[in-house]
Amino acid sequence: MRSIGTAEELQRRRLRAVELVQGGESPEDVAYFLGCGRSSNYLRAKLARDSIGSLAAKPHPGRTPRLGVADRRRLEELLLQGAKAHGWRTELWTTPRVADLIERHFGVAFHPKDVRKVLKCKLGWTSQKPQKRARERDEIAIDN
Repeated sequence: MRSIGTAEELQRRRLRAVELVQGGESPEDVAYFLGCGRSSNYLRAKLARDSIGSLAAKPHPGRTPRLGVADRRRLEELLLQGAKAHGWRTELWTTPRVADLIERHFGVAFHPKDVRKVLKCKLGWTSQKPQKRARERDEIAIDN
């Protein structure tokens, strides 16, 4: 299983592990210090000694996001303008509305379930349900 971190962080950790093993530390101690597998340290030390392979980490595999960092920043700006500014009757943002907004401004179609993930995981927004109040509610009479 791949360790957590960017490719640069992983490479730095691998090079540090090789330095420590070549400096006389045991691979078990290095594994404990750096939070990596003991057997990985043996393999990396061998690769560094034999110059067979590279210790460079590969970038994390996976699809590139359909909305980049700049797009997500722009989306948040659009959302902060409010739903009324984009043609809806109320200020309530729903996932279908956000999906429509994304398609209009960025040309990318998202399913509402995927929009929820973008809002929560990438932008840090949470679902909020507006409080319902009775139309007959009289705030002045309640305060008295």
